[in-house]
Amino acid sequence: MFARVLRLLVVVSALAPAMAAADPITLKFSFFTSDRSAIYQQLIKPFVDAVNADGKGLVEIKVYFSGAISKVQSAQPELLADGTADMAIVVPGQSPEQFSDIAVVELPGLFRDSQEASQVFTRLASGKILKGFDDYEVISAFVSTGESIHSRKPIALLSELNGQTIRVNNSLEATTLEKLGAIPVQLAINQTFEKLSEGKIDGATLPPSMLFEFGVGRVTSHHYMMQLGGAPIAIVMNHDKFTALPEPVQAIIRKDSGELLAVRSASGMAAVDQRILDELKSDPRRTVVVPSADDASVIKSTFASIVDQWAASSRHNRELLDRVRSEIAKLRSNN
Repeated sequence: MFARVLRLLVVVSALAPAMAAADPITLKFSFFTSDRSAIYQQLIKPFVDAVNADGKGLVEIKVYFSGAISKVQSAQPELLADGTADMAIVVPGQSPEQFSDIAVVELPGLFRDSQEASQVFTRLASGKILKGFDDYEVISAFVSTGESIHSRKPIALLSELNGQTIRVNNSLEATTLEKLGAIPVQLAINQTFEKLSEGKIDGATLPPSMLFEFGVGRVTSHHYMMQLGGAPIAIVMNHDKFTALPEPVQAIIRKDSGELLAVRSASGMAAVDQRILDELKSDPRRTVVVPSADDASVIKSTFASIVDQWAASSRHNRELLDRVRSEIAKLRSNN
């Protein structure tokens, strides 16, 4: 691997003078929220800054913030397909018909933490193991920490979820909460605040880091930390666009992407999660509940049944789950 990177850097050094005579290639990055968001600061910005520094005079990534190209999360893959954008954050849970294998990294209770999930997701997506990623160059992939429930209504006990209408990130999360008595409503994260404010839903599933960025923390004050599955996202680029780039530019993008970026992003987001959680606990106007031993047992059993049910639904799913568990075992053995 090191030798390959070294050869690519030699090529970059040799060709850079000739390429520097021309204007740098500009790559358009579509991003549906602001430059103040934790997702941008921890996942996108380190990659963009590194490529723009390493590729100065050769390539420049320009980020279009706050949905300047499109605010619709489910539309991001189409922007890449038609060339409107060159790179984007895709939220696979919002396009399950395209990313039909994504449930394997959304399964509750499977991963130890966000870093482990993000590493496995990056390996499977970049290795074209998961359906829907074949047409992309996967820059990096990330899975949030397990999502918890933030509600306008009290949730001191698991039974108090009964009848509450809760925004969920994906269909698997919907199935999980339905088993626990809630009424799930699948919504994009940037549509959630409006529905909560209008009283159309009672609460939402989010990791702590996302709670205030999208306004949900302003209208919820009861936080039930049950750690559902994480929410996966990925930085991707149209594969044909990528392969059409000069080899030195491809080398720069690959050098600054991949699993190392996923690990660094997960570590940074974990620190944000902890900071927000500490703030919630110190606020006397809020209640932060960790499930009791009895409720935790019910949750664990429900999570296991969801995993088993998903795996039993097809041979393909069983094989995917086996592959994920194999990758998890490798990571834990190395650590």
